[in-house]
Amino acid sequence: MKQVGRLSAGVLAGVLKVFQLNWIIICAICLTACIGFVLLYSAANGSYEPWAGRQMVRFGTSFVLMVLVALIPIWFWRGLAFPIYIGTLGLLVLVEFMGETGMGATRWINLGLVQLQPSELMKVGLVLILASDYDRLDLSAVSKPHFMIIPIALILIPAFLVIRQPDLGTAVLIIVGGCILLFLSGVSLYYFAAVGAMAAGAVLAVLKSEGTSWQILTDYQYRRIETFLDPNIDPLGASYHILQSKIALGSGQWGGRGFLNGTQNRLQFLPEQHTDFVFTTLAEEFGLIWGLILLAIYGVIVGTCFFEAARLKDRFCTLLILGLASTFFLYFAVNLAMVTGLIPVVGVPLPLISYGGSAMLILMFSFGLIQSALIHAER
Repeated sequence: MKQVGRLSAGVLAGVLKVFQLNWIIICAICLTACIGFVLLYSAANGSYEPWAGRQMVRFGTSFVLMVLVALIPIWFWRGLAFPIYIGTLGLLVLVEFMGETGMGATRWINLGLVQLQPSELMKVGLVLILASDYDRLDLSAVSKPHFMIIPIALILIPAFLVIRQPDLGTAVLIIVGGCILLFLSGVSLYYFAAVGAMAAGAVLAVLKSEGTSWQILTDYQYRRIETFLDPNIDPLGASYHILQSKIALGSGQWGGRGFLNGTQNRLQFLPEQHTDFVFTTLAEEFGLIWGLILLAIYGVIVGTCFFEAARLKDRFCTLLILGLASTFFLYFAVNLAMVTGLIPVVGVPLPLISYGGSAMLILMFSFGLIQSALIHAER
């Protein structure tokens, strides 16, 4: 009888925790994913295969994972911060030797059921380890030079491994995401001024190295920079992606051409219309209005995370939520800037919408961590 009573109490506690989930975030996530299903259906010319149907299954599986992660106390995940970071670092090293290659880059490890992209998991692992590290430090000590060595190393080591794949876009997101968490932790602005100066120097070195024996980037990455500066330089080659993207964005105008009526999409002019450039399908068929609606939904997710984080007393939970929400913001901000031509094409997917199992799984895992922090932290 006692065992039955304990089991009943455990089930009841689990049910009560489900009701404590932040349903504003969950509803916004589900609405965004549904928009993604519609766009992937359209990208396949009105078919659930090969993208929309699989994406639905992946989202359903990832949603269950998010809830399970949320129900586990955040202190458990805090204890796993170091193992998750080291394990992901090991996977990045493993990519060097047995990674799967696609589109000129070696970024994935084939696990059978899914191809895992360790660089995506590193975005979460880095936030976890940095939040845990700064939670142990007194605010007066976070800017002392000897306390900066470990966080900087935690950021730069995985970024270096990701650059070698090569995946410059994800490496930059890892560095920027890490710097955001340092800023949120109270690190002095003088460090960021120094980082800005070094970044400017690095950009200059990258540009100067083209065509030399010490060339830093690959040839195709330099083509992306050149086409960003002058999209008309190679309209049928390196500039093709961004020119077709701009045509689709402009042709949609305010109300769009209508569902399944986008000529750029239907006639296959849009490259990667189911992954990196999926937003152009939305803009062409549904117009600027729905593009702004999607931005508003993203804003609700990020804004709710920041609002709830400000109410928590636990520093680790606050830093974790702010760090993961900022990483999510970087995802869609960089993707939208990329497809509109504001930055070079860097191969960053649109979160919850672009087709992809690894990115979806890890993104929902990060939302599970956010929900866990909201449920179990003291307000």
